[in-house]
Amino acid sequence: MEKSHCFREFARYSSLNVLGMLGLSCYILADTFFVSKGLGTDGLTALNLAIPIYSFIHGSGLMIGVGGGTRYSILRSQKNYEGANRIFTNAVGIAAVFAAVFILAGIFLPGVILSLFGAEGAVFDMAKTYLRVILLFAPAFLMNNVLLCFVRNDGAPQLSMAAMIGGSLSNVVLDWVFIFPCGMGIFGAVFATGLAPIISMLILSPHILCRKNGFHFTKCRLQGRLLAGILTSGVPSLVTEVSSGVVMIVFNAIIMRLEGNVGVAAYGVIANLSLVVVSIYTGIAQGIQPVISRSYGRGDLRDGRVTLRYAVVTVLVISALVYAAVFLKAPEITAIFNSEKNAMLQDIAQQGLRLYFTACPFAGFNVVLSMYLTSTEQSLPANIISVLRGFIVIIPMAFLLSAVWGIQGVWCAFPATEFIVSAVGTALKKFKN
Repeated sequence: MEKSHCFREFARYSSLNVLGMLGLSCYILADTFFVSKGLGTDGLTALNLAIPIYSFIHGSGLMIGVGGGTRYSILRSQKNYEGANRIFTNAVGIAAVFAAVFILAGIFLPGVILSLFGAEGAVFDMAKTYLRVILLFAPAFLMNNVLLCFVRNDGAPQLSMAAMIGGSLSNVVLDWVFIFPCGMGIFGAVFATGLAPIISMLILSPHILCRKNGFHFTKCRLQGRLLAGILTSGVPSLVTEVSSGVVMIVFNAIIMRLEGNVGVAAYGVIANLSLVVVSIYTGIAQGIQPVISRSYGRGDLRDGRVTLRYAVVTVLVISALVYAAVFLKAPEITAIFNSEKNAMLQDIAQQGLRLYFTACPFAGFNVVLSMYLTSTEQSLPANIISVLRGFIVIIPMAFLLSAVWGIQGVWCAFPATEFIVSAVGTALKKFKN
């Protein structure tokens, strides 16, 4: 593959996936905007307390989808079509198991989970409604992510993008309809979010119903070796998403102690904007995955490295643009979500945006590098990067810096973590090479 062709493939897949992931991230951003307008600070706080669980559901779907899609793409490039179909069948089977677990949690555990998160009063009631419904819609979220990843690896990135954007646009429209004209409150917001993956799957359905797909169900039992391969390859994608939820849980607890409900609401603005930015990086990472996996399956490692360089340069350029916009427009960005014109919320969120988003270039690099390693079946270093940034570094960093600098320390914990992990990731890649 010549460099020009390599760049065209990178640009095609990454641009489509960035657009799709931006649309997908509108699930939660639309909720944040409409809930802030319709339900005020309490609604925003309730949303922020319940949202981490969405990260676990979405991350589980990506783990299965990306892990299965990576193995599927490699096997297809090696002409092993029966093996590729077994991967798809096992991916759907493990998604069903995860869905059952989330449904049971939605029926029996939402109150327990929110009590652990520190919710109480009116905030508790709204958050419980949101959490229960989002968990009951888990099968739709999981299956949508699996199908999106397999369709993308099946040579139809345009359809995958269209499904992500179509589902997200429906969520934005239904959010407004359910919260304002219908007066359904927090239930309306989460019901709109739950319907979005169903609409996305309807958009994907012609690829399967018209038999354009290369993946099919095949008669086979769930095999431990295949399941382990899918989950191991997908762990970095899970941790990338779950880390957002873990960070939100830890930060919510610390900020609740430091600044109360208003501080948590301010963090809701920052965290949900961060999800949008990270979705751009995830879109680039998911875009390079099919290209690199196919090259790796053919034994062409050079093209994979060239694609990685394109991705890293793109991430750095986007990060510079994002941070410039956040730094210059922090007051205006905060005001969009501060419907009650709360001066304390405005001040905390403005300061937080400018500190928190210094993490952009390092976070983008870590997401892309982890996906590159996953796509070339280097699961161990990919998992090390993901676990470091998702759990091992960020949690103690948050407690340490908040103890030293208070709320400013909380905002600095994220960029400090991403910087440390990017240094470790660079060392791991050089070592593997």
